[in-house]
Amino acid sequence: MAVRHRLIRTSPEVVWTLLADGTRYAEWVVGTAASRPVRGQWPHVNSAIEYQVRLGPLRLTNLTVVRNCEEGSLLELEAQAGFLGTARIAIEVRPWGEHCLVIVDEHPLQGAGGAVHNMGVETLIQLRHRAMLARLAKVCETDAENGRRRSRTGHRTDLPETGGGHA
Repeated sequence: MAVRHRLIRTSPEVVWTLLADGTRYAEWVVGTAASRPVRGQWPHVNSAIEYQVRLGPLRLTNLTVVRNCEEGSLLELEAQAGFLGTARIAIEVRPWGEHCLVIVDEHPLQGAGGAVHNMGVETLIQLRHRAMLARLAKVCETDAENGRRRSRTGHRTDLPETGGGHA
C-alpha cells in the first residue's frame, strides 16, 4: 500500500479548492494530460471525471469516480485504468499550523494491477506520489500567492477567504 505525505505551505482551503476542481487534475496528477467532469458535480459521491493519459502517440481515456468525500478534509477516489483494473486513492487534507499536510494512500482494488502488485510496483507508485505531491504543492502555493497578490490590489480572487472549496 503506497502512502506518502507532504507539507504544503498554504491553507487546507486552498488545497481543497484545487482538489474540488475536476478540470485541474492534469496540473498536478503525474501522467495525466487532461481531465474534465463527466458525471455529477465534482467532488460529490459518484461524480466522475474523465482523464487522458498520453504515451507517445497513444492516448488512453479513463474515468475516476468519487467514492467518499468529506468536504475540506477527505477525498476517496476509484481510478479506472482500463486493462490494469482499478485503484483506490485517498487524499487526506489536514491543517498543520498555518499550513496543510496532505496524505495520499493508493492501492489496487481490482484487475491486473492487483495481480502484479509487488515491491517494484510499490516503489514506482512511491516515486509517482513524490512527484505528484510536489506538483500539487507548487500549484497550490502558486494559487495562494496569486490570490494574495490579487486581494492586496483589490481585485477579486478565486480563492476562498474562509471555509471550504466548492463541492
